[in-house]
Amino acid sequence: LYETAPEVWGIFRKLRMMEHAGGIKYEPVIMGKNRVRIGVLSDTHGHLPEGVLRFVEACDVVLHAGDIGSESVVDTLEERVTLVAVHGNIDGGPLRLRFPEVQRIEVGGARLFMTHIAGYPGHYRAEVKKLLQEERPHLVVCGHSHILKIMYDKHLQHLHVNPGACGLSGWHTRLTAVRFIIEEGKPTNMEIWEKEKKGREGLAES
Repeated sequence: LYETAPEVWGIFRKLRMMEHAGGIKYEPVIMGKNRVRIGVLSDTHGHLPEGVLRFVEACDVVLHAGDIGSESVVDTLEERVTLVAVHGNIDGGPLRLRFPEVQRIEVGGARLFMTHIAGYPGHYRAEVKKLLQEERPHLVVCGHSHILKIMYDKHLQHLHVNPGACGLSGWHTRLTAVRFIIEEGKPTNMEIWEKEKKGREGLAES
């Protein structure tokens, strides 16, 4: 369906992006916990290093910010962690049906907004900026750029987290992922997993 009717997916994408415009709702993920460990990864492009799994498997929630690449990646994650994911621009029909373009969750007392292509503070996509202005989440998570970026948006008053890429496809030279704690609505204890990118064989067990 995705290959034969991309215009349909374009319309569907806009509807999913705006579906909460009339009544914004952030869904609770972990109930009754004010201290939650969060793992964040993105742009696996079909390859999930074992080192990333070890880095995030003790987290209460793991976020995948899109460009998943294959269902096997999320199947593996869901066997070991509580996963919240969005699809990215390279993801085909099955992953687009399985995961939305935008996730809005409430975790550890914080509202978290996640989409694959967002931009970054001062340079957000127009439609994303409009949503952030209306919804005022505490954290914004995205991917796509393959650039690790963690920064506070003083204007919109949220923490922006792009974990970079942990897959092998793309121009990046290092694989990265992020984990942190949300305690009573505030992110703390930011940690970064980082590894030099080699060939697929060199990362098969890394």
